[in-house]
Amino acid sequence: MGDCCRSWLLAIAVLLLQVNFLLLLPEPTMARTRHYTFNIVYKNITRLCNTRSVVTVNGQLPGPRLVARVGDRVVVKVVNHVSYNVSIHWHGVRQLRSCWYDGPAYVAQCPIQNGQSYTYNFTITGQRGTLLWHAHLSWLRASIYGPIIILPSRNETYPFEKPYKEVPILLGEWFNVDPEAVIAQALQNGGAPNISDAYTINGFPGPFYNCSSQETFKLKVKPGKTYLLRLINAALNEELFFSIANHTLTVVEADAVYVKPFDTDTLLITPGQTTNVLLKTRPHFPNATFLMETGPYFTGRGAFDNTSTAGILEYKQPSSSVHLKKLPTLKPTLPSFNSTSFVANFTRKFFSLTNTNLTATVPQSVDRKFFFTVGLGSNPCDQNTSCQGPNGTKFAASVNNISFALPTVALLQSYFFGKSNGVFTSDFPQNPLMPFNYTGNPPNNTMVTNGTKAMVLHFNTSVEVVLQDTSILGSESHPLHLHGFNFFVVGQGFGNYDPDKDPANYNLVNPVERNTAGVPAGGWIAIRFLADNPGVWLMHCHLDVHTSWGLRMAWVVLDGPQPNQKLPPPPSDLPQC
Repeated sequence: MGDCCRSWLLAIAVLLLQVNFLLLLPEPTMARTRHYTFNIVYKNITRLCNTRSVVTVNGQLPGPRLVARVGDRVVVKVVNHVSYNVSIHWHGVRQLRSCWYDGPAYVAQCPIQNGQSYTYNFTITGQRGTLLWHAHLSWLRASIYGPIIILPSRNETYPFEKPYKEVPILLGEWFNVDPEAVIAQALQNGGAPNISDAYTINGFPGPFYNCSSQETFKLKVKPGKTYLLRLINAALNEELFFSIANHTLTVVEADAVYVKPFDTDTLLITPGQTTNVLLKTRPHFPNATFLMETGPYFTGRGAFDNTSTAGILEYKQPSSSVHLKKLPTLKPTLPSFNSTSFVANFTRKFFSLTNTNLTATVPQSVDRKFFFTVGLGSNPCDQNTSCQGPNGTKFAASVNNISFALPTVALLQSYFFGKSNGVFTSDFPQNPLMPFNYTGNPPNNTMVTNGTKAMVLHFNTSVEVVLQDTSILGSESHPLHLHGFNFFVVGQGFGNYDPDKDPANYNLVNPVERNTAGVPAGGWIAIRFLADNPGVWLMHCHLDVHTSWGLRMAWVVLDGPQPNQKLPPPPSDLPQC
């Protein structure tokens, strides 16, 4: 054989070795771009024997699933075909240097008007689990909401048993009338808005309501399997308990962050929160069906929807036998609607999962400390009108007694182009201007100050915020959501926060990392985060009635010195006000 042939055969052998070597390597994590189109359309939907025109995405209630893997780019074209202005918020998505696509109307963007469209474009960075998307203008998220499912990269596994099946379960509220009319009337007369007519599971009110037995979500399972339930509270105004009769749930993730697993019979989930749980079914057919029930946790003084809804957990019957008799249906027992002790014990069970390389670093020291009071208050009634709020006033809500007024142009746009004068001011108070006994007897003056104020942070500032509930017009739990960041809940307690004693009990080792956390009724939480994401970011109560009354504020995070630490210019199709 000649030298030429030998060289040729040697080259082939080397090439085959290289191919075999590449085949043995782990599969590369190829990020991809996922495209979605969300058409905002009216859809006639019947619930509780009542049919009304509902604002939906693609005619679905809940809306379509948005599925991506960690590292993927997500592109969603939103086209508005309804008379209402609309915007979409990708709740809990970090939006690193993509604040233009965060979604809250008049903060990150002007809303999308009728006949217009806007394309949201963001990358899922370092998050795995369940989040949600929803409208972020007025009360449109009553029907514009859906799940965000973030899968691990292809060469990753879950830090828990691989489930046989994954099932999103979205908790919501149904109104027999247009929710936009409900909040508009309340803001006009100053009173509390009318409550919803039913709670829903995956859009269905369930068997406890009149004319609703056929509108029940059913989850059919096989014996001896593990199911991953992706729980989402998309309700407008209620924190909710959730339980499945005679079954234990293992909590493994919260707000798209893995947590140290723990077992529970009942969960609390606030609006905006997500919780992944493992459900292990019975090893054999149990000769029963089981209700999965959800009902309210409420600590305020006003009216609330004190009903519950249920879905059905139904086991697949063995093919070898035919069950003609009606199986018994077992019902769970939920805590009482005002069971604050259960809620406090439950929230203390959440810890970060520290045995993975996915855990973020808890700030051990902080550059800036803030103390914010959150709670209700009042505004004076307009002249020559009568109001239905406290003592003839209008209900209001505030952070540090500042009730946030939405501007008529977007904060982010005015900030980016240096035109914030007349739009917002940068003097949000870092402490209450008039200290008082926050959880004791309320002060005589319940009036709030109205304004559009922001707190400015330098890039990479480590921040601690103590959020203190107040007893003005009654103590109440407030699920606070921070846009653009996750935060660590390093401390919580009841009564007034003590800056001399309470920090000694902080958990700086493995605190839970979230994007939404409840400020306890008559208590406080301490959170820490790193301001590493330039832009203008909203922080607000996720009870929509409180947001409508002004319980919200904005953080402005300045650009960092490096090119990859600066907010890029806005996209060309950014909606105009």
